[in-house]
Amino acid sequence: MREEDEGGRGGAVAETERLIVREWADTPADVDRTFDIYRRDEVTRWLGMPVPLATREQAQAAVVRRVEGYAAQPGYGLWAVQVRGSGLVAGSVALKPLPEPDDGVPGAGEVEIAWHLHPDSWGRGYATEAARALLGYAFTRLALPEVHAIAKPDNAPSLAVMRRLGMTHLGRTARWYAMPAEHYVAHPAALTP
Repeated sequence: MREEDEGGRGGAVAETERLIVREWADTPADVDRTFDIYRRDEVTRWLGMPVPLATREQAQAAVVRRVEGYAAQPGYGLWAVQVRGSGLVAGSVALKPLPEPDDGVPGAGEVEIAWHLHPDSWGRGYATEAARALLGYAFTRLALPEVHAIAKPDNAPSLAVMRRLGMTHLGRTARWYAMPAEHYVAHPAALTP
């Protein structure tokens, strides 16, 4: 992990030719971009958020929670996906423990990967590229044996990302987040280049 990315912020956890996956920072630019991403129904409807962010103050609080989370759960979090050259934050990618299951069967410490991109960054391959880099981090730096992904059954773009990553479809589940979801898993040996 580099201490600083090309934008001068620390906390880069993964890099590709086009992207830097870095910690969100409590800066006006990152707060504004968080608000711009998470105020949009076309983004938040896939996340199970009760309502999109309504104010910049809510976005500020979300960024502060993210920053505090990096220290509280080292190796896990919601990171900014920054485009090299332009510096634009395309969205977020997350690696986090799944919540306790809703089905009453105790969890086994499953870890989830997720991505949330601004509509102005859709269709460019950023979600796949950032997720692939973060899976590499999960398997090499954190030595995780597997990483899960779930998406609502009608979230075709996210399901396509899971397939492009070479993840294995385990079927439909309502185990987490009190909603039916397609469940995929990635293992180190199956990660596609």
